Amino acid sequence: QLQLVESGGGLVQAGGSLRLSCAASGGTFSSYVMGWFRLAPGRQRDFVAAIDWSGANTYYTDSVKGRFTISRDNAKNTVYLHMNSLQPEDTAVYYCGARRLILRGFDMPNNYDSWGQGTQVTVSS
Repeated sequence: QLQLVESGGGLVQAGGSLRLSCAASGGTFSSYVMGWFRLAPGRQRDFVAAIDWSGANTYYTDSVKGRFTISRDNAKNTVYLHMNSLQPEDTAVYYCGARRLILRGFDMPNNYDSWGQGTQVTVSS
């Protein structure tokens, strides 16, 4: 299983931007589907975005389409989440997850094999 470490969270005003990074180690990164999820108070871990093994295909929850972009650099074993036009409702702990080989069910957290420790994103109004 991959070991994952997120970074890049912080406090930002509404309308601002952040870039989250998730560095992976301990496996063949290019064999893994990567996803970003978020956990807000009172909610379950919600799907945000996912990317396939090569980066050719990306997937987003409706609320972030047009604002967030997921990307990966397989040479650096890193996946990114570029977040623009942030809103207070985006406030959450953001987690990256890794799932080996299988793309189907990318939006379900129970399908992921490894998780990072999470990074807090707080958007003030």
